[in-house]
Amino acid sequence: MVVELQNMGISAVAQRPINVLYKGKLVGEYFADILVEDCVIVELKVAETLGEEGEAQLINYLRATHIEVGLLMNFGKKAQFKKKAFSNQFKQNHN
Repeated sequence: MVVELQNMGISAVAQRPINVLYKGKLVGEYFADILVEDCVIVELKVAETLGEEGEAQLINYLRATHIEVGLLMNFGKKAQFKKKAFSNQFKQNHN
């Protein structure tokens, strides 16, 4: 997927570290499956179906980083995807 995005002229990096903040303090790093244009986290899954766990994981990544948009993509029996957004204005750790 990264190669195809790059072939289209889109900046995409696999396993890119992103700082995780809590109340404005660096508490660790999270490695995005794919980071697109430094503004979209893409989380890849291979499962029967997209579950609440994957959605919760993506929302937590959005809350804890400066990234506002995420895509959860499942390549199981049936391809599925969900888009999540969490505005920086609502993040306590970035104020």
